[in-house]
Amino acid sequence: MAPKLSDSVERLRAAGNQSFRNGQFSEAATLYSRALRVMQEQGSLDHKEESVLYSNRAACHLKDGNCRDCIKDCTSALALVPFSMKPLLRRASAYEALEKYPLAYVDYKTVLQIDDSVMSALEGVNRMTRALMDSLGPEWRLKLPSIPLVPVSAQKRWDSEYHKETPKGKSKETTTAKSRVPSSGDVERARALKEEGNELVKKGNHKKAIEKYSESLSYSNLESATYSNRALCYLALKQYKEAVKDCTEALKLDGKNVKAFYRRAQAYKALKDYKSSFADINSLLKIEPKNVPAQKLQQEVNQNLN
Repeated sequence: MAPKLSDSVERLRAAGNQSFRNGQFSEAATLYSRALRVMQEQGSLDHKEESVLYSNRAACHLKDGNCRDCIKDCTSALALVPFSMKPLLRRASAYEALEKYPLAYVDYKTVLQIDDSVMSALEGVNRMTRALMDSLGPEWRLKLPSIPLVPVSAQKRWDSEYHKETPKGKSKETTTAKSRVPSSGDVERARALKEEGNELVKKGNHKKAIEKYSESLSYSNLESATYSNRALCYLALKQYKEAVKDCTEALKLDGKNVKAFYRRAQAYKALKDYKSSFADINSLLKIEPKNVPAQKLQQEVNQNLN
């Protein structure tokens, strides 16, 4: 007697998920493919489950750098359940990797219609905007494919299934800047506030500078230097965990932010997390091998490790 559809597919999907978490992406893709075959052989009409399997297999392809198959699977997932967040984001990433910037832009913008606080989509739109301006010129918007209008039902589906309430204590930059793409006016205001923060740092007023940097981030949280500058203030006030968090945010935006690596290494050292500190210094020295303060900090941390 054939096993129930839900049992066999669930087992294969669970095994695929575990393989994916273990970094075995090819094995995970094979398990998802087997689950899809089971569904097809048994004539399942569970479109949601089938869509998830295609989306999961697409994630495996993306991890393995197989962008074309990722796009195919995401498109199949979206045909079954239109306006699903994960396949839209994965297809956007694949398009971006293939330098198909107009198509990536459309997918990122579609995601923001569903949930305008998705940071990866906000950052993707900003990257694509810069790339499209460089490649297509000031009239780039006129050369884009049409962006589909997301129905309210799809937005409600996302809210009911996935969207979690904003935890208490979230900072203003989380609830404000992350909820939308900053306008040019927002970006200008953010930069002006950052400069005010910089002037306060020069005067040694780190508490006030933190306020200015935080206000800047409420307008636009896409500038790496604002986070690494606020981290400097946290270091001065011996708020080391906050400094680590800000440096981490800075490095998400700019993986070569030398100041962020240095300041996070300082914070980790103060927290006696010498291994993490040493790792950050090594990352910094790969970017700037002759950075004297980093070399000195490396020696100090190395003494604590030995």
